[in-house]
This record gives sequence, C-alpha cells and structure tokens, in this order.
Amino acid sequence: MKSKEKGVGLHPRNIHQGRYDLAALEATLPELREIIFDNDYGQQSLDFANPIAVKLLNKALLLHYYGLSYWDIPDGYLCPPIPGRADYLHHVADLLARDQGRKIPFGEGVHILDLGVGANLIYPILGTSLFEWNFVGTEIDLKALSNAAALIAANPRLEGKISLRYQANAQLIFDSVIEEGDFFEACLCNPPFHESAEVARDGSKRKIKNLKGLTTANPVLNFGGQATELWTAGGEIGFIGRMIQESVSIQEQVGWFTVLVSKATHLSYFQGLLDKAGVKSQRIIEMGQGNKRSRILAWSFLR
Repeated sequence: MKSKEKGVGLHPRNIHQGRYDLAALEATLPELREIIFDNDYGQQSLDFANPIAVKLLNKALLLHYYGLSYWDIPDGYLCPPIPGRADYLHHVADLLARDQGRKIPFGEGVHILDLGVGANLIYPILGTSLFEWNFVGTEIDLKALSNAAALIAANPRLEGKISLRYQANAQLIFDSVIEEGDFFEACLCNPPFHESAEVARDGSKRKIKNLKGLTTANPVLNFGGQATELWTAGGEIGFIGRMIQESVSIQEQVGWFTVLVSKATHLSYFQGLLDKAGVKSQRIIEMGQGNKRSRILAWSFLR
C-alpha cells in the first residue's frame, strides 16, 4: 500500500509553534541574555546565522521544555533545529498509532532505533520526554558516541532509557548493530544528504546567503556538522538505497523503517526500490517549518 500524507507547517502537537518565548528561555538559561537583541520590528530575536547563538538556543530549549539538566556538544558537531526534530517524532508517533487503533503508544515498552544518533543525542532526548520511549542509538563516529554517552550520564532522566552501539563499518547501516532478538517499533534516520564535501560546502554557502545575504568562500554553518553528518559517497540516493537494501534482511525486526528525504525528486526512485524489495506498505509524509520543506519516507514489511 502506498500513500502520501501532506502536512502544513509544524505538527499540531508540536509545542514550538510560532515565535520562541525568549524571555522564558532566558530565565532558564541566563547566557542567552548576551545574544538576544531587538530586531527592526521591535521584537526580541537571535542571530540565527551565528552558530554560538543556535547552540545556546538549543541548550535553552532542551533544558526548558525537555527536562534536561545539562546539554553540550563538541565544537563543529551538528546542532539540529529542535522544532523540526520534534516534528519527525510526532509523525512517527502517528504512524505507530495506526497499528494501535489510532492510539499513540507510550512507555518503555516501545523501542526505537536511531541510526546516526550523533553527539547531540537529539531524537532520544525528545522521544523519551514526549512519549517515554526507549531508544537504541547507533553511530560511526567514536567522539560523537562518547559525547552522547556523557549526556546520558549527566542527565538522570535518560539513564536506563537509551543505549548506544558503535557501527565499526561505515559502509553498513543495520548490519552488525541489529542484534538477534531485537525488535524495534520504528527506526529513525536523518542521513547525510550530500555526495561530497564540495557539494556540502556549496549548500552551506547558499544557506548563509539566504540567512544573511552574504557570500563566503569558507562557510561556517550555523548548525555545524562533521563530514560524516553532512555527506557520504553516493549522497542521499546512495545512502537511502543501501538502507532499503539492508532492510530486507531484517524485515521482521523493525515495524516501520523511516528516513528523512531532502530532495522530493528522489522519491520516485526510492519508491521503485521499495516495490522491488517487496514491502507491504510505503508512505510519504510531508513536513514543513517556515520556508523549509522536507519529507519522511516510511515503509514496512509487516504493517
């Protein structure tokens, strides 16, 4: 079964609708005071092109809304926008609800696999807070994995709810980290979208120009990102293609496979691969935040 589901803006359950409540966030994290300014409309704002400002905003959001007592990432690592990441989880929750009489499953009995958990640990942090799910996070970068482990240790509410697994072979996605006896209600993945460092750099230049109207030869992304977080051989086509191929061998161990897709033009190719793989269901879930549009590709051999 194929379906395409369109959403307008953030998910209705997403608490990050509208403008950030910077006064409340500043009260939680006084460091924000140094980077808040009044814009041309007399409203409090941040410089969203400044990576320091973005990192402090993320920290404030996680402490204020998601029950953390500590959060930090190493310099240069991906600092993802919280509203969009929360949206992904809300849509996955809706997907799981379809199998539960439209009732979202809550609690530690729900196990979610996060492919590429990153130094930021963002999906497990949000998912344990929003739905009390348990997570397994995989990662190929040992420094990122070490920081994720430090975040778990520093936040008592995360202990016992998140486990981490090292993927030693960067060419594999599920193989060697899925264990015998594992079953996950869903897997999540925010893959590296670019096919090379050069293409990633060009994308960064466009983003900075859109944010500040500036051009630069050596851009510094406001949300950061290591090479393994931004690009991979074959880009999005190659990575998601491998993900679909590998999913066949573990089709009974994951209820719903899901992945973010950057380019809508790639969807028909992926749908063709899923047809050949013999999936029972596949869905495209459209998402939006401001002017940004993305989509979730989901498939199941069981549902």
